[in-house]
Amino acid sequence: MKTYVLDASALLGFLQGKASAGKVVELLKEAVQGRVDILMSAVNFGEMYGVILRERGADAAQTALSAVRPLPIRLVEATPERCLRAAEIKTKYRLYYVDSFAAALAIENKATLVTSDSDFRKLGHAVAVVWLKG
Repeated sequence: MKTYVLDASALLGFLQGKASAGKVVELLKEAVQGRVDILMSAVNFGEMYGVILRERGADAAQTALSAVRPLPIRLVEATPERCLRAAEIKTKYRLYYVDSFAAALAIENKATLVTSDSDFRKLGHAVAVVWLKG
């Protein structure tokens, strides 16, 4: 089964109804049908929550959580081992630490990263990426 890892930008784009939402909706439908697995690091999930909290306030952030919880996205904990792998990826590819969790999860699971964040271009061919627009 093909596995995808969402970063915060992918989930934010979905929640905000951006042009990129269509691809995320397509992946979510495939996950409901059991054809793909969708993962997200708890760190990136927290990043998504924090962005909405900062930009739109606590009510909007809680509404976003309510919208996301029933989705077929498996949140993956930031274990000490994953934190170390993320730190190694941060150092090797010069990513932001929070972004390195999505990259590490994709590498760990031989998954395709789903993002609109151009910083992930620094990974080169280390990770397969589905690039979302806006």
